[in-house]
Amino acid sequence: MTQILTVDIGTTSTKVVLYDQTGQVVASANHGYPLYQDQPGMAEEDPADIYQAVIAGIQEVAQFQDSIAGISFSAAMHSLILLDDQYHPLSRMYTWADNRASRAADDLRARPDAHALYSRTGTPLHPMTPLSKLRWLAHDQPALHHAARWFVDIKAYILYRLTGQLVTDYSIANASGLFNLHTFKWDDQALKLAHVKTNQLPQLVDTTTQISGMTAATATMLGLTASVPLIVGASDGCLSNLGLNAIRPGQAALTIGTSGAIRVVNDQPQLDPQGRLFCYYLAPNAWVIGGPANNGGNVLAWVHDTLFKNVQPPVTLAQLSAAVAQVPAGSHGLLMHPYLNGERAPLWDANARGAFFGLTAQHTRVDMTRAALEGITFNLAHIAQMVQALTGQFTSLQAAGGFAKSPVWQQIVADIFNTPVTIPKNVESSCFGAAILGMVSLGLLPNLEAVSDLVNNDAPRLPVAANVTVYQRLYPLYEQLAQTYQPLFKQLADFK
Repeated sequence: MTQILTVDIGTTSTKVVLYDQTGQVVASANHGYPLYQDQPGMAEEDPADIYQAVIAGIQEVAQFQDSIAGISFSAAMHSLILLDDQYHPLSRMYTWADNRASRAADDLRARPDAHALYSRTGTPLHPMTPLSKLRWLAHDQPALHHAARWFVDIKAYILYRLTGQLVTDYSIANASGLFNLHTFKWDDQALKLAHVKTNQLPQLVDTTTQISGMTAATATMLGLTASVPLIVGASDGCLSNLGLNAIRPGQAALTIGTSGAIRVVNDQPQLDPQGRLFCYYLAPNAWVIGGPANNGGNVLAWVHDTLFKNVQPPVTLAQLSAAVAQVPAGSHGLLMHPYLNGERAPLWDANARGAFFGLTAQHTRVDMTRAALEGITFNLAHIAQMVQALTGQFTSLQAAGGFAKSPVWQQIVADIFNTPVTIPKNVESSCFGAAILGMVSLGLLPNLEAVSDLVNNDAPRLPVAANVTVYQRLYPLYEQLAQTYQPLFKQLADFK
């Protein structure tokens, strides 16, 4: 049977999944790599580590191939690598989580043309973006910036290593802050602000573009034939909507992995008058509008590693989830603001700080854990309010990510959003979205809407009325506290 191989280059690992033409998983692999955080605000990865993870994943999965029609790619947004004229990295990869460009982002937001810049690029002004990072590098590391011949994203770098062609797709480019979503070209004013020229950036191509050129040696190393085309693909967030079958009006996608996001798809660009939401290209007549949160599963990991560090016997995440289920909604009157890693939407404040509010001597570590899960979800519900104000009410909520493995967290989401939450059986939504996009490119599917015939969902998680009532009482307090804290974040950041 015809198959398609997908590569999803994520923040902490690369997933490779082999699907058959009906969307069933044939084989999968997952290879991680370290995140370097040697100084405050740093979040870097080694491009060589990521390339090796891609190679190892393809090699592992290719053993199960029958007839691979193509390889389709997904990647995390906002990555930046500086290359020399021989295409060798001059730097490690700056990830979306690197906040050292905070001052550059502040300067961009203070400009009189800040909203005009957002209106052309669809990308909120924040340290996550390559635009902000390039301004920061030009100011703080001018020798490094000047030495670079190329400024690329991680997917462009991997595709170059595999084919010798340097291209980036409209979707990844759209998230850079350098792309004009109206002209489908690099934005001249944004490039000036980044101190970059058009000929220092990859060629722009559509997300369904096929490229070839694998050498026989590369193909042999991967366990493939050199004639297999590579579909450039899109960004992981946009592809997650596709993989979740959330591509029609009112169908919202919620993902909570390391970070989190709420997104919907529209047939044309929609821009937030206040510049708080992104608008990114997926495919012709498919634009993804939403907001990303820095704080998701990484907050649960912090709670587990910090509060339960010395507990014996060690507490697994599954055991912790079961314990949390015994704590009532509202965590005995404890709220948490989960801003441990700064925050993108809804605050767009790299200085944001986390806090527990209402903590008493009677609260336990498990209460604090439930409050963290509720805080993460309250934050995403706040983003959802902004998205719905722009695009209209949600008619369904499709969800995926690591949180979907936790029944209690699924229930918290259903109760806080007060809507049924549908979880697909195929939880790797970005990989599956890449497979759908690839099959459309290869002519194996007629259009993106065909995804509805291939998605298999579990029974939806329904809200519990009593819990909904509790959360509707607590949410206004959560928001009021966030507004009260925010003016103090900068003072704390300066103190640190």
